[in-house]
Amino acid sequence: MSTDFQQARLALGARLRELRTESKLTGRQMAQTLGWVHSKISKLENGKQTATAEDLTAWARACGRPEAAGELVTLLRTMESRYRTWRRQLAAGHRPRQEAGINESQRTTLFRGFQESCIPGIFQTAEYARHMFMVSADFHQTPRDTEEAVRARIRRQEILYDSKRRFRFVVWEAALRMLIFPPEVMAGQLDRLAGLAGLDTVELGIIPFSSRLRLPPSHGFWIYDERLVIVENLNAELWLDDSVDVALFIRAWDRFQESAVYGHHAHRLIAGARAALKGA
Repeated sequence: MSTDFQQARLALGARLRELRTESKLTGRQMAQTLGWVHSKISKLENGKQTATAEDLTAWARACGRPEAAGELVTLLRTMESRYRTWRRQLAAGHRPRQEAGINESQRTTLFRGFQESCIPGIFQTAEYARHMFMVSADFHQTPRDTEEAVRARIRRQEILYDSKRRFRFVVWEAALRMLIFPPEVMAGQLDRLAGLAGLDTVELGIIPFSSRLRLPPSHGFWIYDERLVIVENLNAELWLDDSVDVALFIRAWDRFQESAVYGHHAHRLIAGARAALKGA
C-alpha cells in the first residue's frame, strides 16, 4: 500500500476519532450505537481499515453531526481517486479502464513513460494486448471482456499519429525479452516496436542490461504533461497529481533515460531480442 494512501487513511481516522470524542461517546458506545463490533471502530480510527461511504454517513449521524457526512465522504473519494485497486477498476472488465486511458490521453500533449517488464500499451499489437488482458483477468480473477478491451487499446493508439503530440518512452531490455507470451506474439510485437521507433512523434529509448543504472527499475509509470502520474503495481494504480509527486517521477524518468540508448543502438537491441526468439 502506498505511503500517501496510508497517510490519507490515518488522517480520515483521526477525523473520525475527533468527531466521536466531541460527541462524548466511547469506542464501545459508538460500536453499540452503530451495531458494529468494537474492533471496527478501532481499525477505522487507526487507519487499519478503509471506511465505505455508508460507514461515514452512519458515523456522522451517530455523533449527532449529520452535516459532517459530506466532509468525510469527500476525504474518502479523494483518497480513493489516488489509490485505485485493480479489483475495483476491473470489476466490469478491462474495457472501462482503457476508456479512462483514452479520455486522459486526449487531454495530454507530452507523454513520458517507463516500463521495466512489458511493452507500453500505446505501442502494443492487438495480439500482444490480447494476451496481456487474458493474463491479467486470470490473475486478478476479473470478468473477461478481452476483445472489447483490445479494440479500446488499439483505438487509443490513433493519437500516435497526431503531429501535435510527443511520446517519449524508456523500456528496460527485459521488456523485449520477457517470454510471457508465445514467441510468434513477441516477434510481431518487436517488429511493430521497430517500426514505431521511426515515427517523428515517438522517441523510444531502451536501457540495455549492460547499462549502469542511476536508479533500480521497480515498476512502470506514465507522466501526462506535468499534471498527472499514473503508477502501476501488482494490486493497484496510483493516480498522483500533486506537483511534488509529479516532479519526483519526472526526475526518475530523467535518470532512466540517461541510461537508455536510442536510434540504431535501440534498433540493434530490438533485432537481438527478435533473433533470440528463433531458439525459443
